[in-house]
Amino acid sequence: MPRSKARQGSPFTGLGPVFMKEFADHLSSARMTVLLLFVIAFGAFPVASSLQELRTVSAADPFLFLRIFTLAPERMPISFALALNFIIPLMAIGLGFDSVNSEFSRRTLSRVLSQPIYRDALLLGKFLGGLATLAVTLTALWLIVFGAGLLLLGLPPRGVEVARAACFLMAAIAYGGVWLAVSLLFSVIFRSAATSALCALGLWLFFFLLWPMIAEAITLGFAPSQIRSAEEFLAVEQMGFALLRLSPGTLFSEAVLGLLNPETRTFGSLLPAQMRGVIPGAPLPFDQSLLLIWPQITGLIAGMIVVFAAAYVIFQREEVRA
Repeated sequence: MPRSKARQGSPFTGLGPVFMKEFADHLSSARMTVLLLFVIAFGAFPVASSLQELRTVSAADPFLFLRIFTLAPERMPISFALALNFIIPLMAIGLGFDSVNSEFSRRTLSRVLSQPIYRDALLLGKFLGGLATLAVTLTALWLIVFGAGLLLLGLPPRGVEVARAACFLMAAIAYGGVWLAVSLLFSVIFRSAATSALCALGLWLFFFLLWPMIAEAITLGFAPSQIRSAEEFLAVEQMGFALLRLSPGTLFSEAVLGLLNPETRTFGSLLPAQMRGVIPGAPLPFDQSLLLIWPQITGLIAGMIVVFAAAYVIFQREEVRA
């Protein structure tokens, strides 16, 4: 039997041109303009309402700038961080749902792959282009929020506040990367852009709306009929948290809570013995908060890599015809 010809050179040959083309196409597309308007509309109202209330707060609050992200105003009971939990998946899905199947529908994929570009570079370039677009958008939004805080509060943020907010930005980009990889996966699986978009949105709605109820029902089903000790209660609670953390939204919410609320010491209950020597309301140092949310950040990055790997394997096995 004839031996298959081995690939020559790096599998990432052509990654740069693919990345730059995708990045430029995203930034110049009408879809990007619509997404930006959507983000500004949903993000501006919580920030504006939060700043109006924070102007009456004493400047003695050591984390005044972080309250911009987490405060839920009375007029609009949703914080900016919670709004991002809703906005980021929609942005990521909007950027990636037709990344690959549009090439099939336009019959341009065979022509692209006839160039010195491997499938590895093509798929990775499309993913990195979408991720870079998402990062630029979120960074611009982050800077706008900080700029509005400087103008309306009249106080500069402290170094630890900037560090916590920067880590929050990294967590938001990783969260968006998960849903970008999901939309890319469905774009590889389905030839129809509408089908891939509907599947990605359906999966997001499943985790956003249904999974908390399903996780609670599973936890109650496995819980003992009578809880006789605090240890049993904590075990049931930890099982519930473990199920909820299968959702990227839960991981992002916990990372936001640990970073932007420095008083957070745990995401569950604590035994009285664990509270011994703890000063109530005292903020955690920045490095301890990073240790607290490190599993959540790692889970988001791992989920992004696993979903992208699944899309990569499926894409490598697909037949491309002229």
